[in-house]
Amino acid sequence: MSRMFKRLSSTVTIKATPSKAHHHVPLPSSSFPTGYVLTGIHAGVKKNHSVLDLGLIISTSQQPTSAAACFTRNAFKAAPVLVSDQILQQTGGRARAIVVNSGCANAVTGRQGLDDAWTMVKETDALLRPLPAKNETLVMSTGVIGQTLPITKIVAGIRSQATPEGTLGSTFEAWERAAKAFMTTDTFPKLRSRVFTIGGVEYRMAGMDKGAGMIHPNMGPAGTTFGASKGQLHATLLGCILTDAAVSPRSLQSALTYAVDRSFNSISVDGDMSTNDTIVVLANGAAAPSGAKEIDEETDRDGYEVFKKELTEFAADLAKLVVRDGEGATKFVTVNVKGAPTYKDAHSIASRISTSALVKTALYGEDANWGRILAATGSVPLRPATPTSTPPTIDPTKVSVTFVPSDGTAPLPVLVNGEPEIVDEVRAKEILSLEDFGVDVDLGMSGDGEATYWTCDFSYEYVRINGDYRS
Repeated sequence: MSRMFKRLSSTVTIKATPSKAHHHVPLPSSSFPTGYVLTGIHAGVKKNHSVLDLGLIISTSQQPTSAAACFTRNAFKAAPVLVSDQILQQTGGRARAIVVNSGCANAVTGRQGLDDAWTMVKETDALLRPLPAKNETLVMSTGVIGQTLPITKIVAGIRSQATPEGTLGSTFEAWERAAKAFMTTDTFPKLRSRVFTIGGVEYRMAGMDKGAGMIHPNMGPAGTTFGASKGQLHATLLGCILTDAAVSPRSLQSALTYAVDRSFNSISVDGDMSTNDTIVVLANGAAAPSGAKEIDEETDRDGYEVFKKELTEFAADLAKLVVRDGEGATKFVTVNVKGAPTYKDAHSIASRISTSALVKTALYGEDANWGRILAATGSVPLRPATPTSTPPTIDPTKVSVTFVPSDGTAPLPVLVNGEPEIVDEVRAKEILSLEDFGVDVDLGMSGDGEATYWTCDFSYEYVRINGDYRS
């Protein structure tokens, strides 16, 4: 393939990974939803005694707490995924607590792994008041695959929260401790909150997630049949979102499924899906007016649509933090594909661009090699409109590619309707040297399919981190 640009230099500079500390934002306690207590402690899963490795989240509301989740579609689903899915099916979407450990994924651990996950559930259930008739704790784990949990240490950690020395609380510090307990190779705790209004009533939403490597989630709702995917080695995406709005279980799951497709299922660090990916939402109704009915998509469509929009925007905010903290990442890149026949077609193409090693290494090198973007775009088969119809095809003479800077300066078209532009390569490098920028691909096809993906570059540091992850 011929070069479209003259290289400014043949020398590759190894850039330092930029600090990500500015994404760690202190939040006022008044912005957190009411009716929750949280903590993070060191239980002994990790060897370093200064590192938190066990988190607890408990709803204390007297109202019924709805729960929803989306889980990995990996064929090797970890024990906590299987157990949490089963609990949501048994309770009809009700749960009051989440327990999470880092340092060990409890994945591919056989019968012992399932027993340990159930032990974590039952021990946390014992902290709930009133005591549940059914299991009401969801469990999550992250870390190395193929190792069993130090379950005796975890049980002791959970039980410590029933003593006067327990650290469960509702302050910013308590939320932050819980967020830190999620972390593996993350460089900062990912915690956000927001206030929103439905029908004149003010509610709050807060959430935390973790992930820096093995990030290319493909999660589906609880109770679905999961398909297989590639094998993996470590890490995962975990997240939980808590709100004091009252939402019915079925509508909470519906809203979460929609939100996850447009947030967590639209990010990629390295193209590898984890065995443990899980996003959980709890809605405890603590801020709902006395006697108010739960928000439901059938009985309160307007309220539901507002909630779904708020949840989707909030989930996207959390998902972006994962990409920004990608292992060794120096760039945060927004890939937008439009002019596709359907949203799914646009999403598939955006995903392919975002996971291309050739694209991601060019982004690291600040090389505006848009030919790699086109190659990735053209490798994705589009879906037929019906099972018997002929799939649509991309017309190369209608495709345009543009680099979009984040600093408000003019975008840089590099391909317009299939024709390469005479590009100022110095300007192209200026854009690609920014920490944030976008890549827009317009397919020019009939249809309004448009999707956004968030990705990062591949650096030497990514290889170093993953070359000695278990060392």
